[in-house]
Amino acid sequence: MNIYFGMMLAYMLILAVVGTIKGRSIKTQEDFAVAGRTLSTFVVFATMLATWTGTGSIFGNAEKTYRVGIAALILPLGELTGIALLSLVAAKARRLSQITVQDVLEQRYNATARVFGAITLVAAAVTIVSYQYRAAGAILDLALPGLSVSTAIIIAAVFIVIYTALAGMYSVAYTDVVMGVTMIVGMTVALPFFWAKAGGTAGVAGVLPSDHLKLFGPIGPMEALFLFLPPMLLALGDANMYQRFFSAKSSGVARKATIWTLVGVAYIDTVIVLTAWVASAIKWQSPDLGGIEGRIIAVAARYELPQVLGAVLLTTILAIVISTAIGYLLVPATVIVRDIYHRFINPEASGRRIVWLSRALVCALGAIAFGISTLSDEFLSVALYAYTIYGAGITPALVAALVWKRATTPGAIASIAGGTGVTLLWKITGLEGTTGIDTVLPAIAVSLALLIVVSLATPRLSPEKLAPFFGSEAEGA
Repeated sequence: MNIYFGMMLAYMLILAVVGTIKGRSIKTQEDFAVAGRTLSTFVVFATMLATWTGTGSIFGNAEKTYRVGIAALILPLGELTGIALLSLVAAKARRLSQITVQDVLEQRYNATARVFGAITLVAAAVTIVSYQYRAAGAILDLALPGLSVSTAIIIAAVFIVIYTALAGMYSVAYTDVVMGVTMIVGMTVALPFFWAKAGGTAGVAGVLPSDHLKLFGPIGPMEALFLFLPPMLLALGDANMYQRFFSAKSSGVARKATIWTLVGVAYIDTVIVLTAWVASAIKWQSPDLGGIEGRIIAVAARYELPQVLGAVLLTTILAIVISTAIGYLLVPATVIVRDIYHRFINPEASGRRIVWLSRALVCALGAIAFGISTLSDEFLSVALYAYTIYGAGITPALVAALVWKRATTPGAIASIAGGTGVTLLWKITGLEGTTGIDTVLPAIAVSLALLIVVSLATPRLSPEKLAPFFGSEAEGA
């Protein structure tokens, strides 16, 4: 066994032990889904950072950087804008003391909005989990040459599913603290080593195409917009982020943790793009990439760094991927149990029954995600599509629930259905290819238009319905 696989195996075994121990203390749905609402500012920050910084960042952003160079620094801007806006509603969201964003949708609108939101969220989250499997499998394949990629993906998927089913939010949150710290330290230490290996500025400039050295490079205004919107919309309405708000001790903790997350994401995503840019110079057109440029940082860590540092960085990348996969697998399971089963089928279900059903659903959804993972080798394109499903389908109605008193139930339902429907239709019918217009633009345009036009054309909600969101201001609605 080499040092790369040995360190990863040790890490996975530690997680398994933590999951088993913490899993025994889970008795209720609040324990499983929101850690009993006990998390401190630092823990909420760490779990938000570790969950958000996943394959979309470490593989998707790296893939784009390999193709366009330093211009890929535009990628984090959408995320940062979304998180900055999210910090403005974090405290209000926590004060609602809900468990899922669908709870918020029903509280503000009605049960139909809950169901529509649940369907959209499950579709997006399972898609996101699918490419986390492939990323984790790619890392295991690098660590242990000779292990087929398909076998590595199966190992990763099985581990992620079992750990999520055992652990719930309690252990996810606290292991994310370790993951978040490891991620920041590992990426920070690796970048100078890559820089020296590449030969500094002169070495990078001597290998990469000239447009890879320009701030805007080959990215035009429209492509920049298509790269900016999906992550911004996802960050602003991400159920994972809201579930962590609901896990916080208080509304103040939720807001402070979100501001910390903004700073953390700005730093780590910039380091990831710079690392991928420098690693691209080291491994430019290398056969080690296997045609998947998203592996550039992982491949460079495996073959270009000192063994111990390379093993630490590969394990860090694996930790990032697993953390995100766990978060996005936990959320749809919680949504189906709470928003469908407990709400409409069996309202009297005991806490223990709900916990065990949540675990069963983690396994079922994990299997579906594995099936989806076999459909594409791309990272960034799949990530942006999943972000669009959620961002255009749920984010407008969810944010409007918190900040716009004039939003109505018909407007919200039309927005969710329209945004999701256009996203699926645009992709399935091939309109994205024939028109040259990315799915996100028509999807968010339709979603926002329906939300505004239908809301203004339908009666205002009653002050009683608005009171939990706007307090005394609801009387003036």
